[in-house]
Amino acid sequence: MLIYSSNQPPQQTYLKRFPVPRNFKMDQHSRIGHGRIWPAPRPAEKIKKLEVYRYEPDTSTNPRIDTYEIDLGSCGPMVLDALVKIKNEIDPTLTFRRSCREGICGSCAMNIDGMNWLACTRFLSETADPATIYPLNNLPVIKDLVPDLTHLYAQYHSVEPWLQTTTPDPDCERTQSPRDRQKLEGYYECILCFCCTSGCPSHWWNGDRFLGPAALLQAWRWLADSRDESTGKRLDELEDPFRLYRCHTILNCTRTCPKGLNPGKAIAEIKNLIIQRNG
Repeated sequence: MLIYSSNQPPQQTYLKRFPVPRNFKMDQHSRIGHGRIWPAPRPAEKIKKLEVYRYEPDTSTNPRIDTYEIDLGSCGPMVLDALVKIKNEIDPTLTFRRSCREGICGSCAMNIDGMNWLACTRFLSETADPATIYPLNNLPVIKDLVPDLTHLYAQYHSVEPWLQTTTPDPDCERTQSPRDRQKLEGYYECILCFCCTSGCPSHWWNGDRFLGPAALLQAWRWLADSRDESTGKRLDELEDPFRLYRCHTILNCTRTCPKGLNPGKAIAEIKNLIIQRNG
């Protein structure tokens, strides 16, 4: 059948989904159950519901979803404000990371309504009703909304994210022209929240060998720095079928970056630099 327009009705009906049994091959201890509902105190004029992922490793219970009702009249405008209110006034056992509250530290990165973002920069008014809040996906969970970032920081360290030089140190700081400094725009601003790496399907499949968008963006930040003198060494370390080339340009990383950066472009720049070096 030839398709001439997007609104052309099909002549045959196919299965909408492959008929895989529910919870197929899923570990019984991984199944998420229903948790407790925490109602808002009365009277409350405007209520917001948050469905929050809960996991307590010290117990033998499965993960669960607790539902919290928040009185927006006594809560700040951000998702982090709601989580802090829950922690302080409703359920002190809720665990999450936070620090700056200004979108700078990256500590409060989590999955909000299916998208990785910073809780301190996401407005409650922009979330669904009820809003769903989970830890960053594809990472081991330490407790509740706190993922284990050990492996990601190890990958970040492997790109040696510091200035490397071979010439003797000058008497003053190493200078840089405004034009060379401009080349770092869009790369040095990374706050290592790892929203991009958590949302990268290539890292889901090969996270043990593929460095991921965050580490590769940091690698390009130093390759693009005119003061760095270890370009050849850095490219030798990156030129690998898995460390770099396992990126399939899906660009989930660029879509989910809360700072508006473009890790996909940084990875493409590294590949292009290797092509230029190899002639």
